[in-house]
Amino acid sequence: MSRPKPAERSAFSVFYPVPTRWADNDIYGHANNVVYYAWFDTVVNQFLIERGGMRPGEDTTVGFVVSSSCNYFAPVTYPQQLEIGLRIERLGNSSVTWELGVFLAGESHSRATGSFTHAFVDRAANKSAPVPDDIRSAIERAFQL
Repeated sequence: MSRPKPAERSAFSVFYPVPTRWADNDIYGHANNVVYYAWFDTVVNQFLIERGGMRPGEDTTVGFVVSSSCNYFAPVTYPQQLEIGLRIERLGNSSVTWELGVFLAGESHSRATGSFTHAFVDRAANKSAPVPDDIRSAIERAFQL
């Protein structure tokens, strides 16, 4: 198996600014791997709230993270301004797989590239549900699917 390569900035159409914080650094002087997953969760949910009309705590259909991964290519540390790129790897009937690229402001190659899958579930029944129409529409518009 060959090692993945950094993602190109041009592969992403949606970006969110994310500043690093003092608390992100670990004993080795760079952002700890768990911090990347918090950034991914924040960016995806910001997209879902702002563009997909998600209402945390109120929606009857919710997205559960069922899979996540990340490949690291270069360190990130505090203080740096990041730009997290977002694109769709797969849009299914009841799930979405997002791909995220962690870039320093203005850089053309990712410092890390991650994947994050949401499976949508009817909260009351705890059963699989279709991707909500507003979210599907927002994804199709933003990513030209």
